[in-house]
Amino acid sequence: MTVSENQAAHVHGSGEHAGPEGWKTAATMLQDASPFTVPDGASAMTVHVQWEPGDPGTPPHRHSGPAFGYVVKGAVRFEVEGEPERVIEAGGTFWEPGGDVIHYQDGNALTDARTEFVVVMLCAPGKPMLELVDEDELAERAHLRAPRPTA
Repeated sequence: MTVSENQAAHVHGSGEHAGPEGWKTAATMLQDASPFTVPDGASAMTVHVQWEPGDPGTPPHRHSGPAFGYVVKGAVRFEVEGEPERVIEAGGTFWEPGGDVIHYQDGNALTDARTEFVVVMLCAPGKPMLELVDEDELAERAHLRAPRPTA
């Protein structure tokens, strides 16, 4: 979907989109996420993650604010609390609300190639960007996890 003139107001066209009206078609909406909350006094960071083939990724964790990601290469196995596990291939996007929600998986879904994604995270002041979740909390919140896929 092409973004509206209002949404593309700060995008500059180049290449095939060059010209006086190129800015109107230079941007493509990849995701539109809502609702989400930005913690008061939040900071933002952009992180480039590279997982080697078969890497399971970060253990279960949470972020203090929302995160928005784009898969650059490969495929990410992605799962947040309350949603079924899914695989997001290159060119796909993901987001998570942050806060109390557990992020179970973000590893490489491929066993024969590297996976890379870029994620923009909004972090609450005084809180770490990423906090691991311990086994006791995982057990307490097991009822909130979507059913696991069967082989």
